[in-house]
Amino acid sequence: MHVLVIGAAGMVGRKLVEKIATAPTILGRDIERLTLADAFEPVVPAALQPVAQTMTVDLAAPGTAEALVADRPDIIIHLAAIVSGEAEADFDKGYAVNLDGTRALFEAIRDEGQREPYVPRVVFASSIAVFGAPFHEVISEDFFTTPLTSYGTQKAIAELLLADYSRRGIFDGVGIRLPTICIRPGTPNKAASGFFSNILREPLVGKEAVLPVSENVRHWFASPRSAVGFFVHAATMDTGPIGPRRNLTMPGLSALVGEEIEALRRVAGEKAVALIRREADPVIERIVAGWPTNFDARRAESLGFKAEKTFDEIIRIHIEDELGGSLS
Repeated sequence: MHVLVIGAAGMVGRKLVEKIATAPTILGRDIERLTLADAFEPVVPAALQPVAQTMTVDLAAPGTAEALVADRPDIIIHLAAIVSGEAEADFDKGYAVNLDGTRALFEAIRDEGQREPYVPRVVFASSIAVFGAPFHEVISEDFFTTPLTSYGTQKAIAELLLADYSRRGIFDGVGIRLPTICIRPGTPNKAASGFFSNILREPLVGKEAVLPVSENVRHWFASPRSAVGFFVHAATMDTGPIGPRRNLTMPGLSALVGEEIEALRRVAGEKAVALIRREADPVIERIVAGWPTNFDARRAESLGFKAEKTFDEIIRIHIEDELGGSLS
């Protein structure tokens, strides 16, 4: 089996590759070839070096998508994207990467299939940003996708393409509408949602973090461990029960920022909470105000997708996976 991961240098991509390295048959059978592509050089764990190759690419550049699918990978996991805050700040770059690059990938698969039958499984990283206000208290999958950001618009268009290309039999697609992934390891990025992770990750290691919104802001979360599980399951599941509605809102946890902070207090104590500094940011407040806060994910759950139920669990997963299992 040949697996292609686009966006392999990003957080979820790295976590997915690490999981594959520890469980080589996790995608259903032995991986004979693994291609890791991104705008930055992906890291290859030692266990995968015999089967892995890396490609440093710009997905939107002419010829890139064709090169990625030329060897006809069986599973294509498309994680590459310009994050929400950057897509809002740089209109051209957001559309080039998040829409044009995705369309180029889908068309390259179609071109391969016209030469000789080829229908790979394609798993696409979408987002709850495809939904826009005004919202119901709980968002069902029947709710209109009317995004209020460029990032959400780009993801919503890609979702429609994925559903149509799947309907036409060009590939077997599954769209994963990710909750905000928290706690993200590493350092702060340009995502408008980054503070949700920052106010937990930084205090856990004794660093100050800035909270740019009210503690009454509610959002939808899942851990990096759950995110990896979403993509693994989507890559291996029977897609027959999905039907034509190929984009799924993933399970998650609806919580207030204040509830995040209380969970931090329970797990790490008052000293960690004291490192959170309140500093309002009107731009972030405006973007976050346009996001939904709670979802009915029973359809995805019925198809086998799972996520955490408490923020304490999310924090403890971060401590286990990123901090050696304990706080220093």
